[in-house]
Amino acid sequence: MNKIMLIGRLTRDPEIRYSTNDNNTAIARYTLAVNRPFRKNGEQQADFLPCIAFGKTAEFAEKYLAKGMRVAVEGRIQTGSYTVNADLKM
Repeated sequence: MNKIMLIGRLTRDPEIRYSTNDNNTAIARYTLAVNRPFRKNGEQQADFLPCIAFGKTAEFAEKYLAKGMRVAVEGRIQTGSYTVNADLKM
């Protein structure tokens, strides 16, 4: 099971684009700042998590969400992958 729930604040307004395929799916991107539950040296720290929404959810984000708003996000985590070229020389 891959499910996550986050509560945080938007660092900027959602940026929306539309896919170039036949159905022109809306794609919204935004960053969520989530406070950590503990403080280091008395200072609050946050993690900045990039989020992507698709379709009706993306259109909702564009219409109703704005920088600084506190929002709850439910979804799944998906990480990218990369390949290391062992022949790199410095």
